[in-house]
Amino acid sequence: MLNAQPLESLNAEQLRALASELMAQVAQRERVIAAKDGELKYRQAKIDQLTHEMAVLKRWKFGKSGERLDAAQLSLLGETLDADIAAIELELEQLTPTPQPIAQAGQPRRVRLPAGLRRVEIAHEPESNVCTNPGCGCTLKRIGEDVSEKLDYTPGVFTVERHVRGKWVCARCQTLTQAPVPAQVIDKGIPTAGLLAQVLVAKYADHLPLYRQEGIFARGGFAIARSTLGAWVGRCGVQLQPLVDALKGEILSHAVLHADETPVAMLKPGNGKTHRAYLWTYAPGAFEDLKAVVYDFCESRAGAHARAFLGQWKGTLVCDDYGGYKAGFAAGIEEAGCMAHARRHFFELHANHQSQITAQALHHIAQLYEIEREVKHLRADERQRIRQARSKPLADALHQWMVLQRSHILDGSATAKALDYSLRRWGALTHFLNDGQLPIDNNWVETRSGPWP
Repeated sequence: MLNAQPLESLNAEQLRALASELMAQVAQRERVIAAKDGELKYRQAKIDQLTHEMAVLKRWKFGKSGERLDAAQLSLLGETLDADIAAIELELEQLTPTPQPIAQAGQPRRVRLPAGLRRVEIAHEPESNVCTNPGCGCTLKRIGEDVSEKLDYTPGVFTVERHVRGKWVCARCQTLTQAPVPAQVIDKGIPTAGLLAQVLVAKYADHLPLYRQEGIFARGGFAIARSTLGAWVGRCGVQLQPLVDALKGEILSHAVLHADETPVAMLKPGNGKTHRAYLWTYAPGAFEDLKAVVYDFCESRAGAHARAFLGQWKGTLVCDDYGGYKAGFAAGIEEAGCMAHARRHFFELHANHQSQITAQALHHIAQLYEIEREVKHLRADERQRIRQARSKPLADALHQWMVLQRSHILDGSATAKALDYSLRRWGALTHFLNDGQLPIDNNWVETRSGPWP
């Protein structure tokens, strides 16, 4: 071949021949690649066609459709549907290229059991220490052992604490000395603090009603009536009230609070009926150092409950548009709105009746949330600086766009209501832009307030 010689030694004719040979090789490779591309396109088109045909056949066989077939047509098709589907599946399998094996990561290893768990050893030894090999009979010698660990759990195990208080008397003056009775949550009651904690955690954290706990305890070997459990819960509430008051005082010392209210069913004493009560939830701001929640159970949603809880507190309250908080705002509390509520109006409207307006509104709000995801771990001053530089221009553009769209929409429509909600509360919704300690929405507390079982 010409290209086996150094290029410097080739004359013009030889160089032209070499170039022609290389161009011929390139053209041949391009033809091969084009043929393969054509084959791949054919295969993909065929796969798409067969996939569509299979979906149609399966819908005829299994699905329900507004375009129903009569009984005679369905009978004729039913005889061949299974065969057609099987044939298409076989053809798809032949068309689909065999996937290359992917190198798997190391096999998952069993998690080592914590060393702090109590171990109970169970020995497994031969019934005899004499060799059972025929003709031997020697005494076996232990040379080692194999150890395997299994994780076990024993639910609902009752134990009894016996508190023995010795009586000591002076032989000379007959003075009786005895250790004082340890303080108990319920004086002269049988439950320990551990049992009471189990009842409370199961009821409020694991959402186990008392009648279910009654059955669980019965299976554990000691039946406790639900009326007794209810009395225990009430006594615990009284004993925990000082802790609740202290936590409330600590929460009210913060300048930013979240508030939300969740409906709960309350059984009316005497008539056996339920009515709607509310669990009011209060928490420090999402960017505050204290991570705590206080629940205030009230029999209604009246704004007086919020005013009673907040008292003389002055700060910024993050909440939705519920009117029960308005009196507090009139008394000097600053209002910060929830952008998630504004977005929800457009989202629900877009999910039911997609339109360009709702899609554009969701796009604008999504841009604000994207910036919030970037700045949520920054200091408050740095967060505010970025919001002023990036979020404020987006919010101003969104407001101008909403005003323009609202001028073209008739009153009373769902789109008009969604726009009116945001425009009416625009100052509260964008309050977070001027304070780096404020969040963009009220989700921090809403995820902690409901639904309550």
